[in-house]
Amino acid sequence: MTQKPTKPRRPSAQLLSDARLVEAPEQVPAILEPEIPQPTAKPPRRRFSFARLFWASFTGLAGLAFGLWLDSLIADLFARSNWLGYSALALTLLLCLALLAMAIREFSALARLKSVHRLQARASRVFAGNDLQSARSLVKDVLTLYEGRPETAQARTQLNAQLGNVMDGRDLLGLAERDLLSGMDAKANAIILSSAKRTSIVTAISPRALIDVLFVVVENMRLIRRLSQLYGGRPGFFSSWRLTREVIGHLALTGGISAGDSMIQDALGHGLAAKVSARLGEGVINGMLTARVGRAAMAVCRPLPFLTSKPPSLKSIVGELTKGATDKQGNPE
Repeated sequence: MTQKPTKPRRPSAQLLSDARLVEAPEQVPAILEPEIPQPTAKPPRRRFSFARLFWASFTGLAGLAFGLWLDSLIADLFARSNWLGYSALALTLLLCLALLAMAIREFSALARLKSVHRLQARASRVFAGNDLQSARSLVKDVLTLYEGRPETAQARTQLNAQLGNVMDGRDLLGLAERDLLSGMDAKANAIILSSAKRTSIVTAISPRALIDVLFVVVENMRLIRRLSQLYGGRPGFFSSWRLTREVIGHLALTGGISAGDSMIQDALGHGLAAKVSARLGEGVINGMLTARVGRAAMAVCRPLPFLTSKPPSLKSIVGELTKGATDKQGNPE
């Protein structure tokens, strides 16, 4: 079956002079797609807490009871003798001054802890954006944080001299880490190693599990306070509890608080379990947990995060702990 041949079509053209312009209407109906509203993230709603209400009421009642008892005590002392009453008033005044000084110290410690956290957040943003001016401003704030530390005088002088010479934001932050914080990092590593060894030895020779738990808690709290003081913090009572909570939160986020099979394998692997006793192995694991707490405390207390440098390796700390364990097992007294 054959197709019929199609006739060729002549080309056609239109002169521009013959073309007519058609004016567009003033209002052109546009067909728009319906706009889908984007869901907005709402801040979490704070629920009513009966525990907070209980503690607030208990604190208020305790304060009222203490005030009434103090008033009756001073009145009784005045009834007995005037000099006893005036002595009680003077001691009460000293007590109020001491409480005021403690409150000021606690607020100052909390404010300093917040300033360290703000410096850490700024450093992460500046390092990611590589902003030179922001890096210089950040380094100046870090230098201001350590103005009252005589042991950092030489490092601060060298860093101040290099502020105008470095033309890269990341290099400037790396220079601040090297010149200003490297010495503190070395001291912090020594403190963590000493605390981990102490925890390992005490828990290895302790006869009771309750003593192990109490010692580990006290030693970890002491380690956090020492690292905070090393990096320029002023830990008080409430600020220490808040710092401890943040360290625990950092451990939970990084997965460092788990003591599962992987940790035991890291601590007692490579044939070490056959060389040391179960008690010494338990001490090594407790020391390793203390070292993890120390590393988390460094990350929380350090004014600059680890940008160009690395935190202390757990392998070296575990190596020191296992070395002591094998020496004790191989050379008994």
